[in-house]
Amino acid sequence: MVTYLDNATTSWPKPPVVTRTLAAFLEEANGVPRRTGHRLARMTWETIEQTRQRLARLFGVDDARRVIFTSSGTAALNLALKGLLVPGDHVVTTAIEHDAVRRPLRALEQHGVTTSVVGVGADGVIDPEDIVRALRPNTRLVVISHASTATGVVQPVAEIACRVRPQGVLVLVDAALTAGALCFRLEDLHVDLLAVSGHKWLLGPPGTGALVLGPNITLADLAPLSEGATASDAPDVVQRWALPERYEAGTPNAPGIAALGAALEWLAAERLATVTARLQRSAERLRRGLETIAGVRLLSPADPEQRVPVVSCVVRGWRPIDFAQALERHYGVVTGAGVHGALEACRSVGVAPHGTVRFSPGWNTDDEEIDRVVVAVAELARSPSRAD
Repeated sequence: MVTYLDNATTSWPKPPVVTRTLAAFLEEANGVPRRTGHRLARMTWETIEQTRQRLARLFGVDDARRVIFTSSGTAALNLALKGLLVPGDHVVTTAIEHDAVRRPLRALEQHGVTTSVVGVGADGVIDPEDIVRALRPNTRLVVISHASTATGVVQPVAEIACRVRPQGVLVLVDAALTAGALCFRLEDLHVDLLAVSGHKWLLGPPGTGALVLGPNITLADLAPLSEGATASDAPDVVQRWALPERYEAGTPNAPGIAALGAALEWLAAERLATVTARLQRSAERLRRGLETIAGVRLLSPADPEQRVPVVSCVVRGWRPIDFAQALERHYGVVTGAGVHGALEACRSVGVAPHGTVRFSPGWNTDDEEIDRVVVAVAELARSPSRAD
């Protein structure tokens, strides 16, 4: 029996309708949208647009064309960063960012973009005033994770955005860890761009993601990263100057987008607020159990309002990777371990270079599974040291 608590990395299992849709789409309607006039192509296009509409509704976007499909949250961040920034621009970012932000920024630094990195407080939260102090006359963008991948701490994105946008600075949010785990709309965050991953708590398959553009982002602001044929091409050699085609060159991942659409429909039917509350209840039950175990140091906030459904910890005498492997080998518990793509975030809470053990429940995690995990952690925590 497998107890899967690594949904912050990728969700599993998917709701049955997701896997059924993926298989059915490949069997019945896997055309290339609008490239030819046949039925399969039309069905494919309609399915993609339905998913685009569902994402737009989820994030409160009036114009669904402002939802740009990408191959991942990482691809969405790369499109935003490399499409917006030019030599001479300055970016403010933070010490909690995932490599999907840190590495594109490092690459852009080689081409004349400068960055300032703001640290976190002892509670793992960014102080909005530190962001404001880091602004310069040439600051083009603030990019920040909605929640830390290492600890699950939710950041005051809306307050930061309200402080910097009146100064003409754009705000990009990495919502890979919060989309589907928290209920929010684009206008709630007051941001300009939102990068999301489809395969985490949105419950879609790998290979799906999106960049959501706020109403202030124009086609002139954001350059495409690739050019080529699009779903509705004009007879011209230049890339079509329209949303979303300007940013969706090539054959889309239609089966993945169809399955993501099925996941979004399932979430809507189940009510997202109900699903997110269930996730938080599971995380809270786990946290309450782990906090009673000697040798376990919890890194995620106690207040569920301050974190996504993640419980991150270290266990005295164990490296996180060794502890996670022992959990799987002896108890069938699958969880995340390491720096979670965010070494600096781990360093900021004193757990570099080995990182943390990160538990993240899913939509179907039940109390019995959580209680088994608590027992397993308690038994391993009493074991002889395995750390280097």
